[in-house]
Amino acid sequence: MRKTSRNFFLVFFTAVYSYTLFYAHCAHAQYVGRISSIVMDVNGRVLSEQDADLKRFPASLTKMMTLYMAFRALNANAIRFDQRIPITIHAASMEPSKLGVRPGSYITVREAVLGLITKSANDAASALGEFIGGGDEERFAKMMTQQAKVLGMNRTRFYNASGLPNPGQLTTARDLAILAQHLISDFPQYYPLFRTPYFYFRGRTIPNHDPLLKGYAGADGLKTGYTAAAGHNLVGSAVHDNVRLIGVVMGAPSNGSRNQYMMSALDDGFAKSGVAPVARPVYLARTNSLKKHPRYNKHPKVILVRATRTTRGKKSVEVAQASSRTSIAKKRDSIFKRNIKKAAVRHHTISRHNRKK
Repeated sequence: MRKTSRNFFLVFFTAVYSYTLFYAHCAHAQYVGRISSIVMDVNGRVLSEQDADLKRFPASLTKMMTLYMAFRALNANAIRFDQRIPITIHAASMEPSKLGVRPGSYITVREAVLGLITKSANDAASALGEFIGGGDEERFAKMMTQQAKVLGMNRTRFYNASGLPNPGQLTTARDLAILAQHLISDFPQYYPLFRTPYFYFRGRTIPNHDPLLKGYAGADGLKTGYTAAAGHNLVGSAVHDNVRLIGVVMGAPSNGSRNQYMMSALDDGFAKSGVAPVARPVYLARTNSLKKHPRYNKHPKVILVRATRTTRGKKSVEVAQASSRTSIAKKRDSIFKRNIKKAAVRHHTISRHNRKK
């Protein structure tokens, strides 16, 4: 009895100790407020890095591995783009962002792939994982982890196909750069899908969330990711003068800071590779000048801006301002009120003149 009791307590304390170590490790994995980043070329030469081996939550960057597994299955003719995927209750229950498909319905493999790339759809990711994993997303996640090891992503563990929060789902900026490198080099026939600007899904136009596609010249993918615990993550790739670079930024405090950090890191990487400065494309940015007026929040002013390498780290320079629907309506209302006021004054003057007669 005494021996049994001793064994019980030994097992109990071992389990508690292991549990505590595991969650303590996860709790410190994020290094909150600290950005992890890396820039490398397609041959694996690292041009810059910062805390690239810290374990972080990948959030929706997880979907890069889900897509790698899908491309691998397509290459092996195990699945087809036009093949229909059933939507289970489990897949349909995923939190947004999602396509919003109902349990019992179907989507094609192509729709699922494009849903992951453009909208980062969690329901499509789960459905695709279940489909490739033989009906079990957990089994698919184990396959993802095994594939990560084969690729040399030794600090990465996956527990689902979408990137929704799981304390054990961890990776590093370096591992994600390796994954991006393999997506580009292993599947040249599928990689162009990452620059899809939008796709049509059941009467809806779904735009691509990747900010680099419009905001950085030469960019052609890959993926964004965000959860409250992970922060704002981005993996991107761009080509100038036949030089391709891959960049990873994890744990940024906002989308804006993440994008600026990435573009500056890529700029520096291209400079180190001997590529001459290239102006960034003109893009649309919405101002926040009307935030205090909820009435006008739907249509804030639209500013056309051009950011160049010479302006990195500074605010974008305004090139032109286009009036939004709200500003046009305000101007029209102002003119109308002014004309009414003038008419009222004119009427009052005429009435007073007639009374004097």
